[in-house]
Amino acid sequence: MAEKGFCLTVRETVYATGGSLLRGAPGVVFTGVSTDSRKAGPGDLFIPLAGERFDGHDFIADAVRGGAAGFLTGRGSEAKIQACGPETAVICVEDTLHALGEIARSWRNRFDVPVAALTGSSGKTTTKEMAASIAGLRRDVLRNEGNFNNLVGLPLTILGMRDRYETAILEMGTNRRGEIARLTEIASPVIGLITNIGSAHLEGFGNVETVAEEKRDLFNHMGEEGIAVINMDDPVLASWIGRYRKSYFTYGFSGEAMVRAEDVRMEAAAARFTIRISGFSAEVRLNAAGRHNVSNALGAAALCWCMGIEPDAICEGIAGFRPVQGRMEIIALRNGSFVINDSYNANPESVRAALATLTESAANGAATTAVLGDMLELGTESERLHREIGLFAAKAGVKRIYVRGDFSPALAAGAIEGGMQEKDVIRLDSPRRIAEEIGRRSRRGDWVLVKGSRRMRMEEISQALADVIGITEKSA
Repeated sequence: MAEKGFCLTVRETVYATGGSLLRGAPGVVFTGVSTDSRKAGPGDLFIPLAGERFDGHDFIADAVRGGAAGFLTGRGSEAKIQACGPETAVICVEDTLHALGEIARSWRNRFDVPVAALTGSSGKTTTKEMAASIAGLRRDVLRNEGNFNNLVGLPLTILGMRDRYETAILEMGTNRRGEIARLTEIASPVIGLITNIGSAHLEGFGNVETVAEEKRDLFNHMGEEGIAVINMDDPVLASWIGRYRKSYFTYGFSGEAMVRAEDVRMEAAAARFTIRISGFSAEVRLNAAGRHNVSNALGAAALCWCMGIEPDAICEGIAGFRPVQGRMEIIALRNGSFVINDSYNANPESVRAALATLTESAANGAATTAVLGDMLELGTESERLHREIGLFAAKAGVKRIYVRGDFSPALAAGAIEGGMQEKDVIRLDSPRRIAEEIGRRSRRGDWVLVKGSRRMRMEEISQALADVIGITEKSA
């Protein structure tokens, strides 16, 4: 029997959104939802969203020409509606973004599927992918693709839920107060995990205390039967144990954690450790570098244990995990050196973890080089935090750094303050020139870290290194 796809009538859409029908028949069926007029197809409901540089209402006519069966319009934007046939459904709502969430919430409630949600200042995408690697061995798993973790992406992910899915593992991102509460309301998770609390997105939150409050909303807005999965190695999270009526489950390196790692040994592009889960123990090999990735694997294991997945499957899933492109991805270069391509994004906590991994990976006196771009969205703390990262890099034993971006002077000053020689702190913006310099200096066994916020386009550095020096292979 063929699986049914998305199906929502105009009447059901009006009810879910609390909107009013301006035009069209209540019985018309929407067979899809699109927020991009260029991708709206026959039978779709087009939801126009307003951004900083555009307003989706300006493209309603395009969506209708593409075959959209109807569209939402925000109250006050009715004047932007261009002429369309009487058969096209038009539903007026207070706010189209909120309405998208309400439609997704209504759709999620049609399925008796356990949903696990993850958030945190860093590591959430990797932990989500690790959990999906584990759960996917035994179940059909719905998860966010790419960066679909916000008030647009998460609802669109949920609208992809179908009868075949046996569980959903959803990442939640935020850069302003109230978003995690809203995402939790939409997804209705039964398991929640927070990887850590750090100084990401301070521009929107102001301070780490507000970040903690925002992340804690995942636990606060789950149902009373929800399970809070807590990282005992994060002091803020550990302090929350026992403060909730709902059940909790712990993970970490601490001997008191319910899921924990012992005898951790780092390899060139991997880690070996003994995992202990409720009396079960086994040695596993994780194909990802860094102690922080062992922590991510423990979080994924704890989440999957709470979902009822057996320990042997958890170990198999950890061993089968492969890093996401641009997230602690190890690239072996033709001259025998290695690149840690962690170019996807950056905040102070993730940069420190990456620098620690860089120095852990280098063996027998091999040289270490870090190419660091700006960490963005840190607000008034930007100068101080960049200086601290430079200081951390020097104290960690990084031999040379290349800095680029508006905050590179602060980063360089911190590195020099930490004892790095000025000749080893180099400001260059050109990816090609950076790659050529590194290519001339690097030798077999050397390691290079590439790290910076998304808008810094640090992946261009990794690509330039591959082009200039050449690749032998990428870690699987």
